[in-house]
Amino acid sequence: MSYAYSLGAVVAAYLFGSLAFAIIVSRAMGLTDPRTFGSGNPGATNVLRSGSKPAALITLLLDALKGFLPVFLVKKFGEPYGMGDGTQALVAVAAFLGHLYPVFFKFKGGKGVATFIGVVFGIEWLLGVGTGLTWLIIAFFFRYSSLASLVSAAFAPVYYLLMNRVAWYADTRIAVALFAMAMLLAWRHRENIQRLVQGKESKLGAKKSA
Repeated sequence: MSYAYSLGAVVAAYLFGSLAFAIIVSRAMGLTDPRTFGSGNPGATNVLRSGSKPAALITLLLDALKGFLPVFLVKKFGEPYGMGDGTQALVAVAAFLGHLYPVFFKFKGGKGVATFIGVVFGIEWLLGVGTGLTWLIIAFFFRYSSLASLVSAAFAPVYYLLMNRVAWYADTRIAVALFAMAMLLAWRHRENIQRLVQGKESKLGAKKSA
């Protein structure tokens, strides 16, 4: 029976992750579809390029919630139903994949940064703080969202493994899930990496082109 609960949690996490809030929020607020300008990525950073900071903030919070809520619910309420760290890891990856490849939007989603940060907050709030601060520091000094995302995602599994030395809750399956998501995030940013190398990457705060 625990397998059925775990499978249900994984499917629900994927479906929740498939809600592309960048598109939903933009439509609700009468903004241009974020897939039609800038990087073409349906995410909070591209919504910001539309010039609407409130829309970008709402998108960021909702995308983060997609990663946080499924993991947190399994962590908080899953044990009586046989859902432990393994289910947490699967649910985290499912929500992340939902954002990257949403079934409701022809499997063309965002790059997963906010959802990834939501996931790490769901796993452990200290891990979320460390990952989020890493993003903020890199973004503040270099003004590249993509670079901040790549660095923070790469450090998240490292932070988790370091926490393993002082905390009993660390689990290999969760560490593997974090590493897998970091690799997927890097793959989704492959064009950004090319532009970073070429010095052509758009900086934070840049408006969409005419």
